[in-house]
Amino acid sequence: VIVAIIAGTASGAALVGDKCAAGSQSPCGDGMRCASCSPLAGAGAAVCSRITPIDPKTHGTGLPFNKYSWLTTHNSFAMAGTTSPSGTPVLSTPNQEDTVADQLKNGVRGLMLDTYDYNNDLWLCHSFSGKCYEITAFVRASKVFKEVEGFLNANPDEVVTLFVEEYTAAGALGKALSAAGLTKYVFPPASMPKDGADWPPLKDMIAQNHRLLVFTSKQGREGSDGAAFQWDYVVETQYGGDGLVVGACPKRAESKPMDSKGQSLVLLNFFTTNPSQSWACVNNSAPLISKLRACYDASAKRWPNYIAVDFYMRSSGGGAPLATDVANGRLQCGCDSIAYCKANASFGTCALPSSTLSSPPSSPPSPSPPSASSSPKSLALASSPSSKRSMAPSSSPSAAPARSRSWSS
Repeated sequence: VIVAIIAGTASGAALVGDKCAAGSQSPCGDGMRCASCSPLAGAGAAVCSRITPIDPKTHGTGLPFNKYSWLTTHNSFAMAGTTSPSGTPVLSTPNQEDTVADQLKNGVRGLMLDTYDYNNDLWLCHSFSGKCYEITAFVRASKVFKEVEGFLNANPDEVVTLFVEEYTAAGALGKALSAAGLTKYVFPPASMPKDGADWPPLKDMIAQNHRLLVFTSKQGREGSDGAAFQWDYVVETQYGGDGLVVGACPKRAESKPMDSKGQSLVLLNFFTTNPSQSWACVNNSAPLISKLRACYDASAKRWPNYIAVDFYMRSSGGGAPLATDVANGRLQCGCDSIAYCKANASFGTCALPSSTLSSPPSSPPSPSPPSASSSPKSLALASSPSSKRSMAPSSSPSAAPARSRSWSS
């Protein structure tokens, strides 16, 4: 478990885990929100929970890109409450609760998108059988791509990664990226490192304006779309229930083995087959951090560069932002969190003792199934931009059996 610390803040703002009045004016500190962990009735009082990781660039941009970890959203476009093109509700289950623009504002830097040819345009759909339907169509790709372009234009030191699962004709993705003004930011596939070599330093990618990585599920799209074949550069864990086995880290079918050294980026998926806000509430903290360790062991002693979750704002404390801090601490300085890294210090020199992740816990927290009776657990918290409070995680219930996958990932 992560070292427990309790300290005050100069601002006097509420800390992670403190009760708050939902809807009140800025009741929590920066990078947090006030909400109940689960949206279910009777889920408990609203508390301050983290929605933003510590900036991975806090200690500089001089490391290779593959030495950083980025909060990533699964089906980033699939927002709760979306209506279909005709105004009727979308029947596909949502995976997130805010727009891509807001996700980027909150520190998300990896976006998972499913593209389809639909209504003579490129759409983002959460569908099945390789086709998009009115009941599965969330938003035109052009809208999301323009949000990404607006963010990159306004933030010249930020890098964003797109993981695109394509169900479209060759050229459709490239055309949409160009129309949104994103082509000038795309990292050229021809310049990407081969055979698992380190990526360029983050500072060089920023200086050269190579600030948008575009990976596609389709081979041979480098010329037509300017997109790199994902599994030439990334190893990826299994998604859905089959990827949640405690203590294991199975690979996605299309991916090379997790310990393959021919790819220098590691993508960790941590979400259920059937999206659930209540499941995310309980599992997006301690069980997720436990999975980091299992996948470190399975991935040739590498921490994930991308941590992909559903409902990234849901947790009973530190959540996916905390997991991102843990990965960045391990990658950048060898500490339990990037919050413990010391400026201009040698690797392994930490602001607090770093021993808690050197070996897996004796009883690792298990992902639990969604349940109407679930209540928020006291899970791991850690330092945030305005909070220095941390508590040890408790175990959550045992995992449910994996369910079959009927939708695209």
